[in-house]
Amino acid sequence: MSDSSIRVALVSRASAALHGPGGLERHVDDLACQLLDRGVAVTLITRPASRTSAEADWLRDERLTLKTIRYRTFPFAGRRGTTILDRNTAYLYFGFNAGRQAARLLSDGHVDLVHGHGASVLGAVLPAPTAKVPLVLTPHGMEEFGGTDLFQTGLKRIAYRPLQTAVRRCARYATRILATDQALVSNTVTNLRVPESSVRVVPNAVDLGRCDALAGPTEGAKIRSVWDIPSADRVFLSVGRVEKNKGFNVLAGALAQACRDSEFRRWRWVIVGDGHYRSTLERIVRQLGLQDRTLFVGATTDRELHAWYEAATVFVHPTLYEGSSIVTLEAMAHSRPVVASRVGGLPDKVLPGVTGWLVSPGDVADLGHALTEVLHLEEHLPRMGEAGRALVERCFSWPSVTERLLSHYDEVLAECASLRASR
Repeated sequence: MSDSSIRVALVSRASAALHGPGGLERHVDDLACQLLDRGVAVTLITRPASRTSAEADWLRDERLTLKTIRYRTFPFAGRRGTTILDRNTAYLYFGFNAGRQAARLLSDGHVDLVHGHGASVLGAVLPAPTAKVPLVLTPHGMEEFGGTDLFQTGLKRIAYRPLQTAVRRCARYATRILATDQALVSNTVTNLRVPESSVRVVPNAVDLGRCDALAGPTEGAKIRSVWDIPSADRVFLSVGRVEKNKGFNVLAGALAQACRDSEFRRWRWVIVGDGHYRSTLERIVRQLGLQDRTLFVGATTDRELHAWYEAATVFVHPTLYEGSSIVTLEAMAHSRPVVASRVGGLPDKVLPGVTGWLVSPGDVADLGHALTEVLHLEEHLPRMGEAGRALVERCFSWPSVTERLLSHYDEVLAECASLRASR
């Protein structure tokens, strides 16, 4: 089947253009864009829009059909501490209804294949399908199965039991399961209880042309000027939701430790993003005496975010738990070396001594040592940044990833057709 004749239903609880930024959200948008560019007819099944990005031209593509499913949640949803409850209730109810919608489109012949993200396709496999379904599942980071802290992992695994059961059911009836990194294949097989033969690696990707168009050296120099950061100052950049599991408190401690080195001077820590943990992190920064060197930028536009990538000396991602990390790929696309935790899919991207440094998650001393080494090896940073850009071009750019994904779509359709013909 040629690319242009495939009709795909993408099912996700969120889209960046319709609901705001996030790793899953940005991946869904980029995936829809790339499929549309290849002539694939896309039906996006998601929640009603809470916002609409003026830059999202793909939403106006004539080959896109948007179908919305109401996301019914409780009045205090979104407040700190309510995420697990929301995921176990409102998200699963959404997944049941969205999955049913996708199954109807499939049975009525309006789409050829369903590509679900997480438990968003629950209704397509509940009740159990009577025949093999052309269903592709991307489970993403699988945070519901626990993080890196053993105590928290145990608690999360208990609290997230309903969501775990739902995701496992989706995986059980999926024809293909897509792990976003080679490093995540083992976790995918173990957590979802599926045979490794059903898992393929299709990484999250970035649009290099878009990254280059959003910002270059001029924009990086300009944003430094706007924020009064001298060109001689090193910028440690961190991007993400300001939540405890992102490890920003660990980075604060590591910076305080690194300051004991006499060579560790003339630097700024820039944090782009917002979240419930911000006030706590600001207090920690003050207690450590880092407030004059730390900038809390908050949420910002894509253009400003990419200008910060250009302004950075090194990208620091101290997360305690991670799936694939699009922000790390974006930093590497801007030729920035990376210091990151050895978790999730990050080891597929951050190659020690080549594209950056990997450190033990939650280890202040290990992270502090890496930051000190960054400044001691400053002359090597451009070479590491170039190696990172080359790795993204080779393995994590959308043209190559889309080609791989379409081949898996064809494989799934052929397999399902063969099973139908043999009955």
